[in-house]
Amino acid sequence: MVKVAFVMVMSIAAVAVMLIPHAEADISCGQVVASLSPCISYVRQAGVLSTACCSGIKTLNGQAITTPDRQAACNCIKSAAAAISGINFGRASTLPSKCGVNLPYKISPSIDCSTVK
Repeated sequence: MVKVAFVMVMSIAAVAVMLIPHAEADISCGQVVASLSPCISYVRQAGVLSTACCSGIKTLNGQAITTPDRQAACNCIKSAAAAISGINFGRASTLPSKCGVNLPYKISPSIDCSTVK
């Protein structure tokens, strides 16, 4: 089931990459998806928070250092999350703090990624 979800995320990421302006952001949807794919089972309430998930979140946070990078990552996450059924956004919003990462915005399906700084 995780493999199917990963394939779905990759497909959505490919579409999202085409929709996101590339001139400013140095981070790709592929990088975002690869970093966060270990978190899928946790946010679907079917698993425990893994060290691989936290490692991915920390890696992504370290890669998304500019505003365009963070906005691109936000758009990728939002698009990918919309394609995966059963995501508990309450659990998803706790991931950064549980992994020791301080994000200046809340992970939510209704976030306006253009406001992410």
